[in-house]
Amino acid sequence: MSEWRIAFEPLITPIFRAWWRMRRGMTLGVRGVALDDQGRILLVRHTYAPGWHLPGGGVENGEAALDAILREMIEEGGVEAMATPTLIGFFSNHANFPNDHIALYRFDAWRPCPPSSEGEIAERGFFAADALPEGVTKGTRRRIAELFEGAPLSAHW
Repeated sequence: MSEWRIAFEPLITPIFRAWWRMRRGMTLGVRGVALDDQGRILLVRHTYAPGWHLPGGGVENGEAALDAILREMIEEGGVEAMATPTLIGFFSNHANFPNDHIALYRFDAWRPCPPSSEGEIAERGFFAADALPEGVTKGTRRRIAELFEGAPLSAHW
């Protein structure tokens, strides 16, 4: 990612999101859950949005959700699937946009690879469910609690 884009990403991202929302009736994002050999969860912190998140991003026009999560996990997390990830579920993300949804996938078999995203990710790391970093987003915390702590399932991200 070029130096100017890194510098202006916090400003241009909201503009692009507004444009996408006007052009699309519904938006779809994907997020992935990958655990290391110690059972710790992969989280990323973006340069353009606050908080720690499960890796993922938007599904592009003409792209399948499965293809999007495979791409995003390589780009953001340095995770290359060795088997087809399992779809956990779809969640509404109406706090972000009134018609936004997120598909969540679990990566049971993967190998590390060089992340291909340049400048988009400020930090990435694996964290125990009971020792998450400060600033984990509410939606990410909710999914982790559901998947690893037995919390009741919610349809909302």
